[in-house]
Amino acid sequence: MNFGISPHVTDPPLRREETLQVALPLALAGGYIDAYCWIVHHTMANAQTANMVFLWVNATSGQWTMALHYVPSILAFAAGVLVACWLRRFAGSAAGQISVLVEIVFLIIVSILHNRLPSLAGTLGISFVAAVQAASFPRIEGWAYSSVMATSNLRQAVEGLFAAISGTAEADAVRRPYVFAALCTAFGAGAAVGALVTERIPALTLGIPVTLLLIVLLRCEQHRLPQ
Repeated sequence: MNFGISPHVTDPPLRREETLQVALPLALAGGYIDAYCWIVHHTMANAQTANMVFLWVNATSGQWTMALHYVPSILAFAAGVLVACWLRRFAGSAAGQISVLVEIVFLIIVSILHNRLPSLAGTLGISFVAAVQAASFPRIEGWAYSSVMATSNLRQAVEGLFAAISGTAEADAVRRPYVFAALCTAFGAGAAVGALVTERIPALTLGIPVTLLLIVLLRCEQHRLPQ
């Protein structure tokens, strides 16, 4: 049983952005930011499904002010995806690192503007950051995943565990449930820390995800694997 090496590493070559060492701090940051945004702005920066549900539930009951509260976050998320797509097309192999730099810059801007424009900074800036991250890092060891929400990762963990128990043709059947369980745990830990820091040490709130993204940037540089 080998938890350190995935069968996906050699065929095809694994990009450094797809390693677990990069995905775990991204998942920590994703959970942290979502907890922060919900506590401060009562909006889900990452899970746009929830925002869409809240939008249409409030719209159908005629509460248009509440419904429109969720629109900026959805639009900012869409803008972030477009930026990530543009980076992939024109920046090539450097798109991942550039996207992390973009996230760091936007989080710093959000922290600066938060006192003067809290709603604008929180809903637009954070959702934009979440979208850039989700679209720039869509795969881990060849599998599709999300670093900004846990639903698909939980499904992958359960499916992988079932396949490992029931028998599968995969070279290392336990690797997939291990990877996705680790991602779910990291996301949950990030949300817990985000809630704690947001409520008790607000001055440090956005400094922690910025630190996590800096770790991602360093790991992308240190773990340069064959392309």
